[in-house]
Amino acid sequence: MKEVTILDRKFREFITEDAIQKRIAEMATLINSDFAGREVVFLGILNGAFMFASDLFKRIDLNARISFLKLTSYHGTASSGAIRELIGWNEDIRHKSVIIIEDIVDSGSTLEHTVNNLIIRHVTDFKIAALFLKPSVYKKNFPVDYIGFEIPNNFVVGYGLDYDGLGRNLTSVYSLVL
Repeated sequence: MKEVTILDRKFREFITEDAIQKRIAEMATLINSDFAGREVVFLGILNGAFMFASDLFKRIDLNARISFLKLTSYHGTASSGAIRELIGWNEDIRHKSVIIIEDIVDSGSTLEHTVNNLIIRHVTDFKIAALFLKPSVYKKNFPVDYIGFEIPNNFVVGYGLDYDGLGRNLTSVYSLVL
C-alpha cells in the first residue's frame, strides 16, 4: 500500500486514481442525462475542486459554462468554521441552472454559504456534485445530488485536497495515518 509524507504527517493511499476517474465518468453520465437539452453553469469551489471540476467538465455533453469561487475555511487539518471569500462571484447566474462542484463535503458550511448566495442570486435551480461526502459529520438540510464517494470522517489529501497547501497534486487520495 502506497504511503506519502507531507510536512509532519504520514498518509496512506485510500482511493486510487483509477477508481476516482471511473466514478467521475459515472457522475458525468448521470448529469448529462439529468440535464439533457438544458444550458448549465458549473460552479467550482477552489482551491480543492479544481482537479475534479476539470475531469468532470471534460465529460459533460451539454451546453455548459464553468466559473469558480475561491472560498476557504481550513487551516492545517481542521476547519476554522469561518468562511472567507477570496475570489467572488463574476458570473451572471440569474435564472440559470447551476451545478456546484465541491471536492469534499464534511460539515457543509462552505456549501451552505454557496447555496445561500445562489438563492439570493435567483438561480432557476441548482444541484450539488461532490467527489467526497463525509455523511457522519454532514448536518445541513439540502441534499448532495451527485456523490463520488462516501468516506469516513478522516483527514484526506490528494486529487486537489491539501494539507497546509501541499498534496493537491497527488493523483490518488490518501488518508491520514494516526
